[in-house]
Amino acid sequence: MEAREREPIVGRDPELARLLRAMDSETGDPVLLLLGDVGMGKSALLDRVVRRAEAGGARVLRAEGSEPESTLAFSALHQLLRPVPAEIDGLPERQRAALHGAFGAGPATADGGLMLTGVAVLSLLSALGERGPVLLVLDDAQWFDRASLDVLSFAARRLAGEPVTMLITARVGDRLPGFDRHVPTLTLGPLDDAEAGRLLDLQPHSPTGRTRTQILDQAEGNPLALTELARAAAAPGAAAKPPPAGPLPLTAHLEKIFAARLDDLPAPTTRALMLLAAMDTVDSAIAAVPDAEDDAWPPAERAGLIRRTGHTLRFSHPLVRSGVYHAAPLDARREAHLALAALLRDEPDRRAWHLAAAATRPDADVSAELERTADRARRRGGHAAAAKALQRAADLAPRSEDTARLLVEAAADAALTGDLAWVEELATAVRARTDDASLLAEAAAQVGRLAVLTVRHSVVFPQLVHTAEELAPTQPSTALDVLAGAAVVRYYSGQDAQRHRIEDALRTLHEDASHAWLRTWVRTVSDPFDDRAGLLALLPRVAAEAQRRPDRLTTYAVMAWLLDETPQAVRAFDEAFDRWGSRGALPEGLGGAAAWSYVELGRWGRAREACARSIAVGAAAGLEHAVACAAAVDAAVLAYQGDPTAARARADEALALIDPLESRSVSVFARRALGASALAEGAYETAYDQLRTVFTADGAPVHYHASYPALADLAAAAVRAGRHAEADAIVERAARTLAGNASPRLRALINRARGLLADPEDAEPHFRAALADPVLEHWPFERAQTLLDLAEWLRRRRRITEARVPLTEALETFRRLGARPWIERARAESRAAGLDVTDTAPDALAELSPQQQQIIRLAAHGLTNREIGEKLFLSPRTVSSHLYRSFPKLGITARAQLRDLIEGPLATADHRD
Repeated sequence: MEAREREPIVGRDPELARLLRAMDSETGDPVLLLLGDVGMGKSALLDRVVRRAEAGGARVLRAEGSEPESTLAFSALHQLLRPVPAEIDGLPERQRAALHGAFGAGPATADGGLMLTGVAVLSLLSALGERGPVLLVLDDAQWFDRASLDVLSFAARRLAGEPVTMLITARVGDRLPGFDRHVPTLTLGPLDDAEAGRLLDLQPHSPTGRTRTQILDQAEGNPLALTELARAAAAPGAAAKPPPAGPLPLTAHLEKIFAARLDDLPAPTTRALMLLAAMDTVDSAIAAVPDAEDDAWPPAERAGLIRRTGHTLRFSHPLVRSGVYHAAPLDARREAHLALAALLRDEPDRRAWHLAAAATRPDADVSAELERTADRARRRGGHAAAAKALQRAADLAPRSEDTARLLVEAAADAALTGDLAWVEELATAVRARTDDASLLAEAAAQVGRLAVLTVRHSVVFPQLVHTAEELAPTQPSTALDVLAGAAVVRYYSGQDAQRHRIEDALRTLHEDASHAWLRTWVRTVSDPFDDRAGLLALLPRVAAEAQRRPDRLTTYAVMAWLLDETPQAVRAFDEAFDRWGSRGALPEGLGGAAAWSYVELGRWGRAREACARSIAVGAAAGLEHAVACAAAVDAAVLAYQGDPTAARARADEALALIDPLESRSVSVFARRALGASALAEGAYETAYDQLRTVFTADGAPVHYHASYPALADLAAAAVRAGRHAEADAIVERAARTLAGNASPRLRALINRARGLLADPEDAEPHFRAALADPVLEHWPFERAQTLLDLAEWLRRRRRITEARVPLTEALETFRRLGARPWIERARAESRAAGLDVTDTAPDALAELSPQQQQIIRLAAHGLTNREIGEKLFLSPRTVSSHLYRSFPKLGITARAQLRDLIEGPLATADHRD
C-alpha cells in the first residue's frame, strides 16, 4: 500500500483540488459524485484525498462496491459502518434496532424500514461530526446494493450544515439510484497526449519507439491502460506474444492482459487468486483464502495482480478480479464457489449465492435457499436484494409452476424498488412460463401498482385499462384492483377522456358486495363531483370496511378528502399513521392527499411532516412524480406561512419533475402555490397570472378536482389586478358546473369569490353566505380569509364596530396558524379599525422560518432533538442549530420556556404534531 500511495497522479491536479475543496465545511459541497470510465483513476484520487483528510484529523469511513456483494442487502452500508460499532450502540433504541436489523445482527424492526434506517445513519453521522470532520468515501458505488444506496442517498440529502462530506465514485453511464439528480458531479476524462506521455515516462520501464506509439494509440488516454500496457510490453517474451485478437473494447484488452499473467504463476497462487476472485470480499473471517503472509501471494503481488491493505489482500483493480475469474475454467470456478459455500454455513445469504453460482442445472435445494435469503432480505427492507434472489431462485427451480410463482414474487419485491422496467421484465418472463390465470393476473397487478406512481401517465393509463379488461372475465377482483390504479392515473393526469374509459370498464365488471369499497374508490377518484351525494352515502360503508381492515384506512381517508370531508380524512390518516408509523417502501397512491388534508384542517406542521416523508420515500425509490406531488403541497404551506422564496423553489422543483400535460394535478397544485406566494407578497398581477393557468382559456378547470379550490384566490388577485370580468366568468362557470354537487367548502369559496367580485353594494350577502355553515370552521385558513374580506368591506362601509368582530377572529386564526403575511394584513386592518394590536408570542413565533416553527412546536411538546429529527428526517445537530437560532427571536433562553410561550396557539393548532 505504501508504494501505491507514492504513485504520482498525472494530469489530475484540477480534479484533486476540486475533491479537496469538497471537504471544506464552509464552501464545499456535502456530496460530490466522481464519474469516470474504468481505469481513469477514480480510486487513486480518493486514496490521495483520504490520506489528506486523515492527516488533517478527519474520521474516514470507506466502502468499496463489489459486484458479488451487490445482491446482499445492506452489505455496503455494513462495510461503511463496521468501524463504528460503539457509536451505533449509542443511538436511540429504535434507530439502533433498525441498523442492527438491517445488518442481520438483530430482528428486523417492526416499523420504519428504510426510512428509520436512514434517520439512524443521519444521527450516527451527526454524532461523529460533533467530534470532528467526517469523510465518507463510497468507491465503485455502481456495485452497491440497492438498500445501501437508498439509505445513503437519504442521508446525503440532509448533510447540509453537518461537518460531513460524502465522496462517491461510479462508472460513467451506470445509474446510481438516489444520486441521479441535484448532486454535483465531476467527470474524469482521458489524459491528453502530453499527460499520457508523461505518465509513460514515469513507468519503471518506459516504452519507446513503435511500442510507445502503439500503447498511446491503444490506451486512448486511460491511465490504467497506459501503465498496464507498458508493464505488459516490458515483460519477458512480450515481443513474441501476439496482441489480443479482434476489435475488443479497452476493458476487454486489459482483462486479457491481467489474465495472461496467470500463465507463469505457481498453482497455489492461481488457486488462491481464484478463491479471492470468487469471494471478492474483505471479510477476514473466511479462512479459505490463504493468510496475507502465506507464500502463495508474493508471486501475485509481483505480477501486479494484488495489493496489501494492512493484513488484508485485495485485487489491484476490479478488472483484475474479472480477468482472473473469467479466465478460469468452469470447473475451477464451481470448485471455488463450493469451497466458499462449505465455509459459510454461519452466513446463509452468502452461502446461498455461492451455491447458486456453482449450479449448472436446476436445483430445488439451492432454489429454496435463495427463497429463504429473499425472505430475510425483505424483512430487513432489502427489496432489491429479495427480488434478485427470487429471480435467480426461479432460474434454478426444476418445476415450471415454481418458476412462475417465484418470478411473480420477485416482481412484487422489484415493484418496491421503483424500477418499472425491471418489474415489466419479470412480468414478461411470467407470461413466457405459465398460463396460470391467477399468476398472470398478479404479475400484471404488480406492473400496474408501480406504473401508477411514475410520470408516464398517458402511456400507463391505456395499459392498465386494457389489462383490467383482459382480466375481467376470469379474475374480476384483480381486474378491479388494476382499474383502481387506472383511476389514480386519471387523477394525476386529469384527462377527461380517461374518465369515460374507466366508466366503460367498470360496467363490464360484475358487481360483488365484497368489492363495493373498491368500486367506490374508482368512482370517487375518477370524479368526486359526479353524484357527490351518492358517493357520500357509500362513505360509511367504506369507513366500516377500514375498521375491519386497517390497511384500508388510507384508502378511506383519500376518498373522504376528495369529497371534502376533511375532518374524517384527517382522523383516518392519523389512525393509519399511528398504526403503521413510517413503514412502506413506496408512497401511497395519491400520497399528497394526507398532506393536503392536514393543510386544509390547519395542521400545517403535520402537513410538512407528511410532505417530508413522501419526498424521502419517493426520492429513495426514484419516483419523481411522488416527489413532485409532495413538493407542490409543501410549497403551498410555505407560501401560507410567509416564506415565498422557499415556496417558489419548492413549486419550481415540482414543475421541473413533471410534464404539465401529463400531470395536470401536480401542475395545478404547484401553480396554486405560486399564486399564494405572489398574493403573500402583494404581487397581484403575478398571482392572477399563476392562478389563471389552472383554468383553460374558456374558463373550464384544468383539473376536475384540484382547480376548484383556487377560485377564491383567483378572485382576490383579479380584483387588485384589474381582471374582474374574466375572473367573474370563471367563477360563474364553475358554479354552474358543480351545481348541487358542490361541497359546503366549495360553495363557501364560490361565495367568497362572488363577494370579492361583486359591486360593493352587493358583496355582503355573499360573504355572509360563505361564513354561514358552521362546518366551515374545519377549513380555518379559508374561513379566516373570508372573515378578513368581510371586515375590510365593513370598514370601508364605515361599519367599524361590526368589522372588529370578524377582524379579531381572523387575526387570532392567522396567528394560531403562523400565516405571517395574513397576520400583517389583519393587524394593519385592525389598527385602521381602532383595535389595539400588540405584538404577542405567537407573532414572534410567526417570525421564524416554517421549519423552525415545526421544530419549536415539537420541542414545546417535550420531544428531544433526536426525536424531532426522527420525525422531520433531520439530524439532531440540525435540530439543535435551529433551536439555537430561534431562542433569541422568541426572547427566551431555555427550552423549558417554550411550552409557556406558545401553549395557547398549540392548544388548537397542530395539537398532534
